[in-house]
Amino acid sequence: MDVIIGKLLSESKLKLSIVLTGTAKESNGPSIGLVDIGVNHNAFLFRVALPSIKNDQSKLKCEIHRDRKVLLQGMVTQGTKLLQEQSSKCEMIVEKFCSPGPFTISFNLPGPVDPRLFSPKFRPDGILEVVVVRNRHSSDHPVDTWAPPS
Repeated sequence: MDVIIGKLLSESKLKLSIVLTGTAKESNGPSIGLVDIGVNHNAFLFRVALPSIKNDQSKLKCEIHRDRKVLLQGMVTQGTKLLQEQSSKCEMIVEKFCSPGPFTISFNLPGPVDPRLFSPKFRPDGILEVVVVRNRHSSDHPVDTWAPPS
């Protein structure tokens, strides 16, 4: 779905409330859960920073609810204190990557959406980018879920 996004909303304009738990909250490295939201008359686009997340190992799941709520759940599988590559082992003395473990990220979009009509893309740079169509009519499908292909 091609959508031209009007402009990204800053937190000061939207008053975006993001709830982080697990590794996303405790991370001392790259921030998990930074969110940008774009809007136009037909859809919303949101991007979520997920550094240290591997598409094939993270068990990433995105739930979108008709009432605007977005819930992301997953697992950080990297960032261990002991790095082992081939036959050598290294103990990390500077830890700036996210700690391994489960996380959740939840936030609300600026308006109601149709959870059946969304297009997720997990980019190679660790950004989850999702376009979701604004809800113009009521629906019997209050929630839809996406998980990346294994």
